[in-house]
Amino acid sequence: MKRRHFFQKAGALSAGIGLGIHEGVQAAGKGVNYKKQPFAVGINDYKIEYHVPQLKQAVKIMHITDTHLWRDDERGAPYRQFSGRMAKAYNETRHFMTGKPTHPEEAFEQTLKLAREAGADAITLTGDLFSFPSEAAIEWAYERLESLNIPYFYSSGNHDWHYEGMEGSLHELRNTWIEKRLLPLYKGNDPLMYAEMLKGINVVNIDNSYYEILPEQLNFFRQELKKGLPMVLMMHIPLYAPGRSLGYGCGHPEYKAANDKNFELERRQRWPEKGHSQTTMDFHKEVFDAENLLGIFAGHIHRQTIDWLNSTPQFLTQPNAAGGYLEIDFLPMKTADQKKFNG
Repeated sequence: MKRRHFFQKAGALSAGIGLGIHEGVQAAGKGVNYKKQPFAVGINDYKIEYHVPQLKQAVKIMHITDTHLWRDDERGAPYRQFSGRMAKAYNETRHFMTGKPTHPEEAFEQTLKLAREAGADAITLTGDLFSFPSEAAIEWAYERLESLNIPYFYSSGNHDWHYEGMEGSLHELRNTWIEKRLLPLYKGNDPLMYAEMLKGINVVNIDNSYYEILPEQLNFFRQELKKGLPMVLMMHIPLYAPGRSLGYGCGHPEYKAANDKNFELERRQRWPEKGHSQTTMDFHKEVFDAENLLGIFAGHIHRQTIDWLNSTPQFLTQPNAAGGYLEIDFLPMKTADQKKFNG
């Protein structure tokens, strides 16, 4: 597809898809408090089942992260000095369940097929969909996502916008390549922060792809919290949890230049000398204090893990480059269970 037509199509489709998401929304009621009226979660391998008080209808989300598509063509030739290492990183992988050889394109198409067959209400894509911002890879993924006719919510990961060794700060590079290449995937939403209602659940997407939270993102999160609706938070970098490595770097107390071991390998700006901004640390605290947050879904680590802090779970997903995904069902809690477990 020609680049001009690609962006024209992206703009034309965005309005219709957005309207489709909001049709038939039944708000679960403002002012939910899961600290006082807790939900229940069952976990079976890559399937997660929530039972949620005050939720009016079932919601199914397919969560995908870290696909690392590396498709490229002649348009990428001027950037090969910046894309060479990551273009070789995921040429062949092994499927997370079967162990058989696969690769990112095959894994992504298979996961989209599973989402359709499972009747997913939405697909959430929390970054590193691409190994570098290749026009060919972005167009390829966009066409497949659009052909599904399933709403999808994308936010970037550090590799989606990073050409290794290219001059510029992480903030500048993220803004540049989102604007130049990734923008159609947001369907008219603000790439750094947006929310969509999905059958009574507020799906909040915040881009923390270089570990930090901006003041406007913190203010946005606070405004979404005030709605009092059941909410899920989608990000690329997981939030720090006690005992976790620096990969869980958003809010990690050891995040600082002295501990940044990969900046030379990744040819990027080093982490700040003094560590996180106060805004990022405030965000970390307020997320886990949130009364109406059902959970955080992230990636980056390339492992499936779970942390549970202050009644709030954080789920990380196996890399989609190896076929990984999470199938998440949010179900209304039965009246009998509400009486039994919530008094």
